[in-house]
Amino acid sequence: MTPFTEITGTAAPLLEKGKLMSNVDTDMIIPKQFLKTTERTGLSKGLFYELKTLADGSPNPDFVLNKPEFAKADILIAGENFGCGSSREHAPWALADQGISVVISPSFADIFHNNCYKNGILPVRLPVDVCEKLARQAGGSNHVFSVDLEAQIVTAPDGETYTFDVDPGRKSNLLQGLDEIGASLQAESDINTYEATRKVSMPWLEPAG
Repeated sequence: MTPFTEITGTAAPLLEKGKLMSNVDTDMIIPKQFLKTTERTGLSKGLFYELKTLADGSPNPDFVLNKPEFAKADILIAGENFGCGSSREHAPWALADQGISVVISPSFADIFHNNCYKNGILPVRLPVDVCEKLARQAGGSNHVFSVDLEAQIVTAPDGETYTFDVDPGRKSNLLQGLDEIGASLQAESDINTYEATRKVSMPWLEPAG
């Protein structure tokens, strides 16, 4: 994965009738018809498909990511319980393929939250009132936000800053661009030493032949 340090870019507010969308499930993020592939590329075409596409298959001009100013958004601002529903890993894959590196929400479904870290996406939890304030700013004339993982700070267009919590281990992995396998391989020397010692001390564990 690409190391995550600081992102400065466009934030897109995911709204419905002027309010942040809550309970956005993984089927809404990436519908089931786009799950046939195990490739992580090309999934952006299915991202929020039912929201961004009209019944005749044409783009919905009212959907935020179809608007020119948000088409290349790096940050998504959403309502509570983002990523609920089934545990499909295609959901963070589709967000990443779209170019979204940060999702800001008051709360996330646990499996989606974990899958974000595995795929280089930073899920940022902030209070509901803060998310609503950030969404209003994102919908204004200045959409540029900054998210600093090292300092654990979100900076809004008006200069206000908001701190967020993140697990130290997951923070370290993101800063280094490591997934769980990559993090394990950081201890490869220790693993090899243990395996060599075990073969001598517990030979009965070795496969026969």
